[in-house]
Amino acid sequence: MSSEEFEKLHEMFKSLHDELKLIPDRVIRCHGEEKKKLVRAFDERLGEAEEMLQGMEQELFGAPASFRNPMSTKLRLYRRDLAKLQRDLRSDTGLGFSGRPGDGRHSVYGEQNEHSTQLQAQRALLIQGTESLNNASQSIERSQRIAAETDQIGTDIIEELGEQREQLDRTRDRLVNTGENLSRSRKILRAMSRRLMTNKLLLGVIIIMELAILGAVVYLKFFRH
Repeated sequence: MSSEEFEKLHEMFKSLHDELKLIPDRVIRCHGEEKKKLVRAFDERLGEAEEMLQGMEQELFGAPASFRNPMSTKLRLYRRDLAKLQRDLRSDTGLGFSGRPGDGRHSVYGEQNEHSTQLQAQRALLIQGTESLNNASQSIERSQRIAAETDQIGTDIIEELGEQREQLDRTRDRLVNTGENLSRSRKILRAMSRRLMTNKLLLGVIIIMELAILGAVVYLKFFRH
C-alpha cells in the first residue's frame, strides 16, 4: 500500500465531494439548459468520485488491519453519501422518474452505484471476516501450543514428583535402619556399662582382699611375738 497515493486520492475525493454537495441546491434554483448542465456536471463528478473511491479501496488491500478497517468504514459512508446526493438530485429535478430523455441513463447509473456500494460493503465484510477467522485460527493454534506445553510441563512435574517420592521412600528406609542400629547400639552400650560396673566391683573386692591379706601378713610377722 502507498499511503501517499491513498492520501492524495482522499484529498481529491473530499474536494469533489464538497463540490457535489453544492450542486443539488444550485439545481433547485436553476431552470432549462443551465439545470441540464449542472446535472451533467454532477454525473461527471459522481463518476470521478466513484473512480477515486475504487482507487482508495485498492490501496487499502495491502494496508494493516488497524488502518484498513476504519478507512473501509469511512469509504462505505462516502458511498452512502454519494448515493444520497444522487437521490436528492433525482428528487429535486425529477430525473429518473419523469420519463424524459436521459432518465434511463440516470436510473441505470444509480442502480450500478447502489450495486457497487453493496458489493464493496460485502467485500469489506468478507475481508474483515477472513481476518477475524485468521486471528481466531492463530489464537487456537497458540492455545493448542500452550496446552501442549502445559501438558508436557505437567508430565515432567509428575515424573519429578515420582522420583522425589522414591527418594523419600529410600530416605525413610535408611532412617528406619538407622533407628534400628541406634537401638542395638544403645543395648550394647548398656551391656558394656553393666559389665564395666561389675568389673569395678570385682576389682574393688580383690583390692580389699589383697589389703586384708597384706595386713594379716604384716601383723603376723611384726606384731605377734
